[in-house]
Amino acid sequence: QVQLVESGGGLVQAGGSLRLSCAASGRTFSKYAMGWFRQGPGKEREFVAAISWSGGNTWYSDSVKGRFTIARDNAKNTVYLQMNSLKPEDTAVYYCAASLRIAGLTTRGEYDYWGQGTQVAVSS
Repeated sequence: QVQLVESGGGLVQAGGSLRLSCAASGRTFSKYAMGWFRQGPGKEREFVAAISWSGGNTWYSDSVKGRFTIARDNAKNTVYLQMNSLKPEDTAVYYCAASLRIAGLTTRGEYDYWGQGTQVAVSS
């Protein structure tokens, strides 16, 4: 069992930055690949970024590539999402998720555990 708690959301102006954190409970955090998803108003939950258990591989959606960076610190049981050059269309609830799989990490259904989400709002 893994419990995930996101933090770091808030209101920011377009062009600004935020760093989201996701703290995981348990001693097996390093066995899980981690992902970030988001759900905007009236939209489906969509993939944002993922990182392998070792941190050696990362994946990004086209919409955030070059602006967002995912990273993890296994010693702190934490995964991060650094978000730069934010746009109003990045407004959403951001969720972190954990997966024991090593492939298909851009797919929502491949994740085993989810956090409750943190709200990010970007004003124009």
